[in-house]
Amino acid sequence: MAKKKRNPPWTRDEIILALDLYRQVQGAWPRESDSRVAALSDTLNSFWHARGHEGATLRNTNGVKMKLMNLRAHDPAYPDKAGLKAGNHIEREVWADFEDDPRHLQETADAIRRAIVSRKAIHIEVESDEIHDPNEAEAPEGRLLTVMHHRRERSQKIVKAKKQDALNKMGRLTCEACSFDFAERYGARGDGFIECHHIKPLADLAGAGNTQLADLALLCANCHRMIHAKRPWLSLDELRVLLVSANEK
Repeated sequence: MAKKKRNPPWTRDEIILALDLYRQVQGAWPRESDSRVAALSDTLNSFWHARGHEGATLRNTNGVKMKLMNLRAHDPAYPDKAGLKAGNHIEREVWADFEDDPRHLQETADAIRRAIVSRKAIHIEVESDEIHDPNEAEAPEGRLLTVMHHRRERSQKIVKAKKQDALNKMGRLTCEACSFDFAERYGARGDGFIECHHIKPLADLAGAGNTQLADLALLCANCHRMIHAKRPWLSLDELRVLLVSANEK
């Protein structure tokens, strides 16, 4: 007898979508007739079915409702009506990431939904293992948008155009955060070497068109790694402030 396949653990992307729904229902147990629960169940199932997962309990409406109650356990608005405490640590992290920024939560959830509905998510998942760097933290916005971010900043065509634009304007390639110049430091071996970082908010990626040169910043490898090293990722301005602060010590 074949062993029953367990449902995959809820991902950060899915919990972000669940938190967005939780905010919409204001922490209440949804009614049977609430179409938003069914819609989220359908969205999540379409993603997992495309990846070969099946099963009557896979992200069904009851499972979605239970996940909402897992989230309620972290809601200070329900001190006397604690939700279900079973779940995983990602729920606590997602709650902390978006607790004070409902607008960002909605924008991020909308972007994840667009990626799933447009089927981009399936291709993104295939790429994720190839792009993933174990020394970089997944963005608070989840895996799908993280991989879309990396895909855009590693496009050889746009990276080449960005470098050429900088050379035309400045005559050299320097880090936009710390001013490091690979050619100056390493001579001919460093000519043309620098990395690109996509500075556009991750929530804008799912519906965005082609990457523009203004969407990219040129960074040395160290500065680029520091932006992605921990969650939440730093903006370019935050990295510059960090560098100034470190130099003043």
